[in-house]
Amino acid sequence: MMEYLYAIPRFFQAGGFWMYPILFVFGLGLAIALERWIKLNTVARRNRRTWEELQPILQEGDFERARELTAASDTELGMILSLGLSRQGAVRRRDDIEIAMEEGMMEVIPQLEKRTPYIALFSNIATMLGLLGTIMGLIGAFTAVANANPAEKADLLATYISVAMNTTAFGLIAGIPLLFIYAVLNTKTTEIIDSLEMAQVKMLNIITEFARQDLKPSP
Repeated sequence: MMEYLYAIPRFFQAGGFWMYPILFVFGLGLAIALERWIKLNTVARRNRRTWEELQPILQEGDFERARELTAASDTELGMILSLGLSRQGAVRRRDDIEIAMEEGMMEVIPQLEKRTPYIALFSNIATMLGLLGTIMGLIGAFTAVANANPAEKADLLATYISVAMNTTAFGLIAGIPLLFIYAVLNTKTTEIIDSLEMAQVKMLNIITEFARQDLKPSP
């Protein structure tokens, strides 16, 4: 175990200058990923709680109370459904209600996707920096070997090749996890958007059903 702990600093030092930009990009990507993970999980949890509270009210047909609840809610789901319920109280046309909620979705989706694409970008940058470090290391190796004494060539070549290989490895070590994290966050974002759309459809169906009942002629 201790050997691995000592190997990490040696690996980093052997990589030379290009290890630091890769580390910076990796750290920045992880910071954004952590912020997005906390944000998305918070949004999902609060939306789920809002829907669990709102669904029984909608099923009872108490749209006035539902309007009050969504108007007071600061969740993404509450905001979107509030726009739809405000139209329901005025016109009751399904298309108008749906359009109002789509406008709300257009505001919410960019906030959910905010900064997540940067994680994929940083993954690519880290990999590219690793390749750049490799190229620079190989250039340094050939330059040093060309001008060095025969006795020193082997040592110089080994040093520069170590720089080249370590930067490639570290670029991949940083890039692969960031790419995986991006995929996870993207999936989480899609799940939240799908849940918002599902809640819209369920509310529209409930409103339509009650509207049909109101239009039925009295016996």
